[in-house]
Amino acid sequence: MSDWRSRLRADPVPWLLDDDNPAVRHLALRGLLDRAADNPEVVEARAAAMESNPIAGILAAQDPAGWWVAPGPGYVPKYTATTWQLIFLGQMGADGADPRVRAGCEYVLEHTQTSSGAFGVGVRREGVPPPSGGLHCLNGNLLKALIEFGWLDDERVQQSVVWQTTAITGDGPMRYVGYVSGPGFCCYANEGHPCAWGATKALFALASIPIERRSPAVQRAIDSGVEFLLSRDPAVADYPTASRRTAPNSSWFKLGFPSGYVADVLQVLEALVAAGAAADPRLANAMAWLLARQDAEGRWANEYAYVGKMVANVDREGRPSKWVTLRACRVLKAIDGSGARPPSPA
Repeated sequence: MSDWRSRLRADPVPWLLDDDNPAVRHLALRGLLDRAADNPEVVEARAAAMESNPIAGILAAQDPAGWWVAPGPGYVPKYTATTWQLIFLGQMGADGADPRVRAGCEYVLEHTQTSSGAFGVGVRREGVPPPSGGLHCLNGNLLKALIEFGWLDDERVQQSVVWQTTAITGDGPMRYVGYVSGPGFCCYANEGHPCAWGATKALFALASIPIERRSPAVQRAIDSGVEFLLSRDPAVADYPTASRRTAPNSSWFKLGFPSGYVADVLQVLEALVAAGAAADPRLANAMAWLLARQDAEGRWANEYAYVGKMVANVDREGRPSKWVTLRACRVLKAIDGSGARPPSPA
C-alpha cells in the first residue's frame, strides 16, 4: 500500500473501484488514483454513473423545465426540492455538461438567487427569495455545486462569490439583514453567533475556486474561514451555538452522505484541506478521531444517510458506505501528501 493507505486497517480502494457503484468509481479514479478527466476509465465510469442510481433516479424526477417537486426557489420540501438536487448531484460527481444538469443550474440561477447575489431561502412559488433569505450554508452549497459544474465564469455565479466573500469579511456594501446578521459567519439561525456549519459550506465553496482565480478578497475570506474553523478543535466541535444547547450538536459526530445544511467533522476536514490547511497540526485530533471510526476492512459507515427523505436513497444507514469511505480516503490522501503525518490506525 502507498503511505496514505498504510494508515488504514485495510485497503478499501479495490472496493471503491467496483463497478456496482459507478459514481463512486468515477470519483475514486479521479480523487484517489489521480486519473485525468479524459482517461478512458474515467469517461466510462462517469457515463455509467449518469445512467445509474442515485444520479439517474434524481434526474428522472426532474421536470423538463429544470425544477424538482414544484417550480419556484426550490428550498422546500427538504430534501426533494430543486436546490437540494443540484447540491446532491454536485457531491455525486454528476456530469455538468449533461443537458438536464445544465437545466437545473440555469433554473436555480433564475429562481433561487436574490438581488444581493446570495442564494436564498424562499417558500413562495412566485418570484425569487428576498435578499434577507441569504444563508452561508445554502449559498456555499449551491456555489460549490455550480463551480464544479463549470459555471464559475457566469456573471451570476460571480455575484454569489462576491456576496459570500463580503458576508465573511465585512468588506464592501453588505447589509446584514435576515439570516446573515454580521461578518465572520454570524447568523440569526444560530442566535446571531457565528455558525460553523455555514462556515464549513462557505469555505468549501470558495476553496473550490482555483488558486489562480482567487481575488485578494476571496483569499481573505478563505483565510478567515480557516482560522474560524481551527479556533476550536474540530474533533470536539464546540463552536459557538444557540443558548438552548449545552453541548455540540450530535450531528457533528455522525459521518454521512450526502450533505445538506448539516456538517460533520469530516466535512470540516474536507473544507480545510481544500483551503490549503492540510499540513496544519491542529487537524491531528480530528484525523485521529476519523481513523478510529473505520472498521477492520478500512471502511466507514454512513450514519446520516437521509434515508426516506431524498428522491433516491444512497445508502442503508449504519452500514459500511462507499460514499463516506471515499470522503475519508480523499482527506487522508491530501493530508499525507501535504507532508503532515496522520496518526497510524489504532
